[in-house]
Amino acid sequence: MKAAQLATLRFISLLFLLPGLAGLVISAMISTHYLDTMPRWPTPEEMRMTPRNINGTVVYQTEDEDRRLSIAEYSSVGVFVIGLGLGLVYLEKWGAARAHEAEFDEYTEDLG
Repeated sequence: MKAAQLATLRFISLLFLLPGLAGLVISAMISTHYLDTMPRWPTPEEMRMTPRNINGTVVYQTEDEDRRLSIAEYSSVGVFVIGLGLGLVYLEKWGAARAHEAEFDEYTEDLG
């Protein structure tokens, strides 16, 4: 694989890894905020009837809050996993290219 292709693969991998990681951090911050501010018992007058377990503590939120946080968590994990997969492909290709260069160097030294 050519150096330009490896650089492109590395860039695309980081393009997925970093936003995925940022999304996971933001989701964790939202969960922590929910843990601090949401009621611990259902509150029908506020429509907070949907339970969410955060670090062993159950808080109650609206269906909309639950849906938004779940989408943020799952999409962040998906984007991160795609970046991780591309990163592993990059490392495999990069390692193969380095091994090929090392073999070529040994061969040219033997000739010289």
